[in-house]
Order: sequence, then structure tokens, then C-alpha cells
Amino acid sequence: MKLHITPGSPYARMARIVVLEKGLGGKVEVVLAKTRTPDSPYYAVNPSGRVPFLELGDGAGFEDSPLICRYLDALDGKPALHPAADDWEMLRIEAMARSMLDGLSVWGREIIYRAEPMRSQPILAHEAARALRLADAFEKETANPALAGPLNIAQITLGCALDGPNAPKLCGQEWRASRPKLAAWTETIVARPSFAATKPPPPKPH
Repeated sequence: MKLHITPGSPYARMARIVVLEKGLGGKVEVVLAKTRTPDSPYYAVNPSGRVPFLELGDGAGFEDSPLICRYLDALDGKPALHPAADDWEMLRIEAMARSMLDGLSVWGREIIYRAEPMRSQPILAHEAARALRLADAFEKETANPALAGPLNIAQITLGCALDGPNAPKLCGQEWRASRPKLAAWTETIVARPSFAATKPPPPKPH
């Protein structure tokens, strides 16, 4: 199998972390995809051009990080990172974490891919406010078993949000000093070898 990624994508990073945590390096080859480029050969592999994409080797493949992560987790027949269908608490935390990750990605794309005069200030302000509200919410959740227990997909998602290309700030905003529990939680998870090995490069603004 081939996992097509870009180094700065937090969604691709989630899949890469699952590969490392599950010890799948011998089964999954990580391949750099050339995106946002006309006529990229990657588009023949995945017509949408998005990452990550898991190429299965038989002409088929999976797009969408939740689907890829779940598939990789189940390869050994012993899924350990994903909740049971009725584990509503972990599913709730995962949904919150994905909301934060999605908002930060929107903010990041606005900064990275648009020259300053073209940036939407309302979008930047909206996502910045959302990020801080969610940081406040997660400050109250650090003792939740979904975040304090064994590594799971909710923790991986939140870790990738808080340790993204624009870290240590959230949408350019300082957040750690007033949220010490979440800051400590973040330091713990990003110290894992899988997070250290997949740390995104610093962004290159337009």
C-alpha cells in the first residue's frame, strides 16, 4: 500500500501517526504527493488531488483521513485507536477535536495561499474566535478518559490540531498561559515518537 501525503497536511499527519503507532511501516509506503500543481501525476492516482490518499495496490484506494485511519487501525484485526460504535463520549471528543482541526486548516489556508490584501479578515477573525472557544472547552476536558486514557483517534486529532504548522499559537493567538492543563496535555502527546517524526514544517506564507 502507498499512503500519499504532503508534509504540512494535518490530515495526512493523522494517518502517518496511525501507521507508526500500529507498526505498519513494512506494509505502508509513505509517498509525497504533488498537489496544487496543474497536470500533477498524482491526479491520476487520486482525481480529487487531496491528501491523504491510501492506494491499495489493486487500482482502488481510500480518500478521507477518518476512513484511512480506521482502515489502518483495523489491518491487524485488533483495532485499538478507534471507539466502539456506542462510545459516545469518545465520539463527542473526537468531533470537537475535528471541528478545531478543520477551523485551523481554514485559517491556515487563508494565510498560506492568499497574499495579504486578498485575505478575508472576517474568515480569519471567525476561525480565531472558534479556536480559542474550543481551547477553553478542552481545558475542562483534559481529565476526560477520552483524553487521559490510552492513545486513541480523538487524542491524535486534537494533538494534530494543537501542534499544527502554525503552532505554538492558534490562529496567531497565544493560548497556553491561560489554559495550563491543555498546554501540559499537548506537551505530553507531542513528545510521542510518532508525533515527533511527523512534525510539519513551518508554513511559508504567500
